[in-house]
Amino acid sequence: MMHYSNNVTYLYLEGHVELEKYRYVYFAVTLLVYLLIICCNAVVISVIFANKQLHEPMYIFIAALLCNALWGTTALYPKLLIDFLTETQMISFGACVFQSFLLYTHGASEFTLLSAMAYDRYVSICRPLQYATLVKMSTVRKLLFICWFLPSCEVGIGDILTYQLKLCKFQLHRIYCNNSALLKLSCEDTSVRNSYGLFVLVIAVFPPVIFIIFSYVRILTVCLKNSKDFRRKALQTCSPHLIIFTSVCVTSCFEVINSRLEGNVPHLFAMIMSVENLVIPPLINPVIYGLKMQEIFNRIKRMIWKKRIHMTF
Repeated sequence: MMHYSNNVTYLYLEGHVELEKYRYVYFAVTLLVYLLIICCNAVVISVIFANKQLHEPMYIFIAALLCNALWGTTALYPKLLIDFLTETQMISFGACVFQSFLLYTHGASEFTLLSAMAYDRYVSICRPLQYATLVKMSTVRKLLFICWFLPSCEVGIGDILTYQLKLCKFQLHRIYCNNSALLKLSCEDTSVRNSYGLFVLVIAVFPPVIFIIFSYVRILTVCLKNSKDFRRKALQTCSPHLIIFTSVCVTSCFEVINSRLEGNVPHLFAMIMSVENLVIPPLINPVIYGLKMQEIFNRIKRMIWKKRIHMTF
C-alpha cells in the first residue's frame, strides 16, 4: 500500500516481531540500552575533555570513537522508541534515506577511526622518537576530519542516487532504513547503484582493515625484540583497540551477511543481526576503555570519589 501526505511518500517498517504483544517490553529494554549507551560513552568522553592531562592524540581518538557511537545510536534509537508506541510504523522516504546515510556513515567512520588509532599506536611503539613530529595535534585534527568527511562523501553519493529512485513497493521488512533495503523497493534497474554500494563497502572496509593488520604485525615484531616490560606496556595500550576492532569486524560482518541473505534466514534472527552493531560496540567500547586504560579509569574513580564526598557533606 502506498501512502502520500502533502506529496510526501511514506514507507512502512514491517520488520517488528509481535509488536502488539510486546511493545512495552521492547520500549523499556530499548530505552534502558539507549540510556546506558549515552551514560557510559558520555562519562568517558567528559573525563577525557575535562582533564588536560588526557588531551593527547590517543585519548582524543578514543573520544572521537565514542562520539561516533553516539552519532550512530541517535540515528536509530529515538525513531525505534517512537515506533514501539505508535500503531503504524511509518517513515517518509526522505527521512528514510537520511537515516540510512547517518547509519552507513557511522559504520564507515568506525573503520577509519580505528585505522587512525592504529596509526597512533604504530608510531608510538615502532617509532617513538618521531612520535611528537608525526602525531601532532594538527595531524590529529586532519585525521579526524578525513575519518568523518570521506565516509560522508562516499555514503552521501550513494544515498543521493537512491533518493532519485522511483519506488513501486512501500514495505520495508526491517525496523530501520538502509540503502540495500531501499534499492529493493524500486521498479527501476538498480545494478549501477548496487555496484556503487559494493564499491563503497570495499573501499570503506578493506583499506582500513589491511592497514590495521599491517600496523599490528609491525607492533608485534617490535615487541618480540624488546623486554617483557615493554611488551606489557604495549599490550596495555593496544589490547582495548584490538578488542574493539575485532568486535566491529564481527558485528559488521553480521550486518553485511544479513543484508545479502535477507529473506533466506528466520526473521527474528535477521532483526537481531541487523541491530547488534548498534548495541554491542557502543556498550562495550566505553567499558573496555574505562577499565583497560589506566589513566581514564583512575580519572573516573576520582570523579566518583569526589561526588561521594560531596554527597556526604
